[in-house]
Amino acid sequence: MAGGSTFPAVIEADLPVGSAVTSSGRVSAVHRIGEPFDDLPFSVDELVALDDALTDATRATKVRFNAYVGSLGEDPAAGVAALFPTTPEAERSVLIAVSPNQRVVEIRSGRGVADRVTDRVAQLGVTAAVSSFAESDLIDGLISAIRVMSAAITKR
Repeated sequence: MAGGSTFPAVIEADLPVGSAVTSSGRVSAVHRIGEPFDDLPFSVDELVALDDALTDATRATKVRFNAYVGSLGEDPAAGVAALFPTTPEAERSVLIAVSPNQRVVEIRSGRGVADRVTDRVAQLGVTAAVSSFAESDLIDGLISAIRVMSAAITKR
């Protein structure tokens, strides 16, 4: 990344009170009853659908699927290269990273699954995602990419 800075997927010190990173790498947070919960960019149903797709793909392929949505920095390829090693089980996983403001989709896979998550499989995932992204449906694009890649991996 530009300037030599690197970043983990989640910086625990920056999480709000009542939040924690679980052993799987996901963030779990409390919500106080009666307080508005307006700060999520996705609905609960969208997040559940994404979580189900990630879980189903991981179980079907034995490859850990991870998704990242956010800025990848000035050089998205370098940003995702710095981000990928910080994801859970990076050695045997695939990361689908999306930077909506930059209109960039990057996919990386670990060395332990490189023979199964090939460039062809990654390209299938990008193609599946981009068609939904063109219609401004970020979650559907991620889910499509995950499902298409999972199907391609299990057929190998």
